[in-house]
Amino acid sequence: MSKDYYKTLGVEKGASQEDIKKAFRKMAHKHHPDKKDGDEAKFKEVNEAYQVLGDEKKRAQYDQFGADFEQQGGFGGGMGWEDFMRHARGGGFQGGNVNFDFGGIDLGDIFGDMFGFGGGSRGGRRTVKGRDIQVDVELSFEEAVFGVEKQISLTKVSACGVCSGSGAEPGSSTETCDQCGGQGQVRRVQQTMFGAMQSVSDCPGCAGSGKIAKNKCKHCGGDGAEKRAEDLKVKIPAGIHNGANIRLSGKGEFPGAGGVAGDLYVLVHVASHKNFERDGNTIYSEAHITYPQAVLGDTIEIDTLDGAKKLVIPAGTQSHQQFRLKGLGVPNLQRSGRGDQYVKVIVDVPRKPSKKLKKLLEEMNDEL
Repeated sequence: MSKDYYKTLGVEKGASQEDIKKAFRKMAHKHHPDKKDGDEAKFKEVNEAYQVLGDEKKRAQYDQFGADFEQQGGFGGGMGWEDFMRHARGGGFQGGNVNFDFGGIDLGDIFGDMFGFGGGSRGGRRTVKGRDIQVDVELSFEEAVFGVEKQISLTKVSACGVCSGSGAEPGSSTETCDQCGGQGQVRRVQQTMFGAMQSVSDCPGCAGSGKIAKNKCKHCGGDGAEKRAEDLKVKIPAGIHNGANIRLSGKGEFPGAGGVAGDLYVLVHVASHKNFERDGNTIYSEAHITYPQAVLGDTIEIDTLDGAKKLVIPAGTQSHQQFRLKGLGVPNLQRSGRGDQYVKVIVDVPRKPSKKLKKLLEEMNDEL
C-alpha cells in the first residue's frame, strides 16, 4: 500500500467515521497553512486522506485495493489550499472532475475564528447577541424545598430606556446602512503568501443590523444601550437543588442597536438545616427515645418539613432503626409528587443510672 491514510490521520484501521472526523479536525487544525507553524504539504496529505476515509465507498475501495484504487476511477488527489478555503467559505468547488464532500463537517467551525467566515455568518446578516451573565442567589433549606420568588438586583448593560434599544430618537425612522448596503457585514481582502484572502465581519456602522437611525437617540447617543441597575423577580421552583442554574432567556447584557440580549443564569446556593439532611428528594432526620419507650413502645412527636407530626414507636424498637414517612420529602422538580422522609430512632442509654433504676434493670435482666 503506497500511502497509509490511516497513519496520516493517526487512527486505527477499524476506526469509526466519527473518530475519523475528529482526527481530521485535529490534524487539519494542526497543519493549517496560515498558522505560524503550519505545513501546507502536510495539510494537503491530511485532506487527501480524509477525502478517502471519510467516504464509506471510497474507504472500502481503499481497504481492498490500496491507494492505487484511484487508477480504477477512484479519488484523484488532495485539493489545493485555495480550493480548500473556497469550500470552507461555503462557495463550493470541483476539482479533477471530483465533487469534494467533507462528510457534514462545517469547516467554518474549525477556521471561522481566523478568517471570519464561521457558520453563523454564512449566507447573510447575523444577529449580534449580548453577553451572558450570572448572578448568585442564596436560599434557605425550606425555600429550596417548597419554592419561592426572589428579587435580585444587578447592574448590567440593557436596552436604552428611551429608544428601547433601536438607537433612534423616538419617532425617528431608520435607513439602510451605507457602509454595508444593508447586509450587516463587510468584507475585506488581505494579501497573504497563499494569495488573496477574503474575510467577513460585522459592519461597524450598524453593528450587524443593516440599519442605522436617521436621528440618533439623544439619551444613548445612538448606541441603543445603557448601563443601569435593575431589579428582577425570579421564580425558584420547588425541589431545586444546591448548585442548580436557572436560565432567564434575554435577561443578559444588551449588545447595542440591532442586537439581542444575552441570557442571565441564576446560580442557586442552598443553606444546610440543623435537623434535616437531603439526598435528592429524600429527607433524613433523627429522633431520640428512652430505653423504656423502645421496649414498651410509645407515640412521639417529630419534626417534618410540614411541621410537627406523630410517629408511633412499636414495642421492641431497636436503636438506629429507620421509619419511613411517605410523601413528606422534597417535591419532584420535573413531575408531581414528593419524596419520603426517613426517621432514624436512637435509643438513649442513661450514663449514670440511679440505684432504683439499676435494681429495676437487674430484675428485668433476670426475666430475659
